[in-house]
Amino acid sequence: MRSPSLAPSAGSPASGPPASGTDRLPRGPFLARLGLLAALAAYTLAWRGDGGGPLSAVDLAIHETGHLVFLPLGEVMHFLGGTLFQLLVPLLFAGTFLHRGQRFSAAFPLWWVGQNLWHIAPYVADARTQALPLVGGGEHDWAFLLATWRWLPYDDAIGAACQLAGTAIAVVALLYGLTWSDVPDAQRVSPSTNENEWRTSRSDESITEPRRPLM
Repeated sequence: MRSPSLAPSAGSPASGPPASGTDRLPRGPFLARLGLLAALAAYTLAWRGDGGGPLSAVDLAIHETGHLVFLPLGEVMHFLGGTLFQLLVPLLFAGTFLHRGQRFSAAFPLWWVGQNLWHIAPYVADARTQALPLVGGGEHDWAFLLATWRWLPYDDAIGAACQLAGTAIAVVALLYGLTWSDVPDAQRVSPSTNENEWRTSRSDESITEPRRPLM
């Protein structure tokens, strides 16, 4: 006689990995996250117009470091490197958090990208007038860059575009953070991880389950 099909026992996986549930944060941490998002929103409303604020000193330090980092790549990259580094550093943090599945945490460096664009915008718009004081003197980065690219007459428009882009990115980051504000970062499990755990469970079960004799 043919061996009867073995029905899976209750609670054991049958034909695929179990659906992954998502835990929710307790009320206290959830409210703390909302408070952090509210603080960023307040910063956005207070400082998005002029690029100032407490973070501007941090942005400036990263900017000056960027000139040194990009110095070996030529004159244009040396002048552009300060601005590039201001954007690359927060993007690196955001990418790292996303790679780890820490989606709520990624909202903060993403917002920081927008904040850096507010800091960059008045500097770009100052290319022709050069009224802003320069740290350590020297040549104005964006006066040199826009003159090199023959875009100097458009400094105001480019600065306004940076301002608008920064605000848009900051708003998107806040909404993104709000979306993930009640989800613990550590509880987010990728489908591949869930699949591997299911396969391991089935493998262990097949080893321990005794064979039934044929009739």
